[in-house]
Amino acid sequence: MELSKILVSFFGLQFLLFLSPSHAVPGNSNTFREYIGAEFNGVKFSDVPIRSDVEFHFILSFAIDYTTSSPAPTNGQFNIFWDTDNLTPSAVSAIKDQHSNVKVALSLGGDSVGGSSAYFNPSSVDSWVSNAVSSLTDIIKQYNLNGIDIDYEHFQADPDTFAECIGKLITTLKNNGVISFASIAPFDDNEVQSHYKALWKSYGHIIDYVNFQFYAYDEGTTVSQFMDYFSTQRSNYEAGKILVSFATDGSGGLSPENGFFTACSKLKSKGELAGIFVWSADDSKSNGFKYEKQSQAILGIPH
Repeated sequence: MELSKILVSFFGLQFLLFLSPSHAVPGNSNTFREYIGAEFNGVKFSDVPIRSDVEFHFILSFAIDYTTSSPAPTNGQFNIFWDTDNLTPSAVSAIKDQHSNVKVALSLGGDSVGGSSAYFNPSSVDSWVSNAVSSLTDIIKQYNLNGIDIDYEHFQADPDTFAECIGKLITTLKNNGVISFASIAPFDDNEVQSHYKALWKSYGHIIDYVNFQFYAYDEGTTVSQFMDYFSTQRSNYEAGKILVSFATDGSGGLSPENGFFTACSKLKSKGELAGIFVWSADDSKSNGFKYEKQSQAILGIPH
């Protein structure tokens, strides 16, 4: 009997040790994330209100593996496509010095470049990963960044190739101490989901956040529909930290005016509000970041 108890305790401990933070069942969190810099309207980090009781991530939009003039794919050699006049390395340092709860990441890909779709288009897994690790390490160190976000939305590679390229990139950057977190930004589209679910299946244990683009659902989404959508994506990205989201550019989904924060309160009461992200600071500048303030207020309330 005593031996069996010891064995049960041992295997129970082994199981608990196996569960990494990324695979533990997520609960409520105070993580707030905001994309910034894609629209070149002069928005600055310092324009955005930041509460001290949230974990705040700015996500620079975007770094893309395309040439900057007459855009063409570069097989993992990333260039900066955000507003570098206002979102500079010194601006990153200043906002992080001013707010100890702020981290800054960059997002890869995005929807378009130079008016055309931005494609994930590697020549091979190994060459893409090598180029991406080198070019992104340089940018991340130059800007003193903390993490990366994966937001490719168009693909000229199959899901398994995407999974291996992105999985190996994140693994290498983390192992090299270049980044401390990584996120993905899928949305409800068959091609997009096939690629990101393949990535999640093989590398979900090293992905810290799922920035699911709930604003890509139809305009006029109801609270009830939103809760169903959330449940579906929670199943697709099992054990992931699924952040809820809205856009301030007039696109779809459940808007703040129509019940987004009601849905957040419902999720929080169930222990399922892992965070909120917004697209984007550029669009919110004109309304004084009203909904950023409201989002952070909900997240900052004790769990």
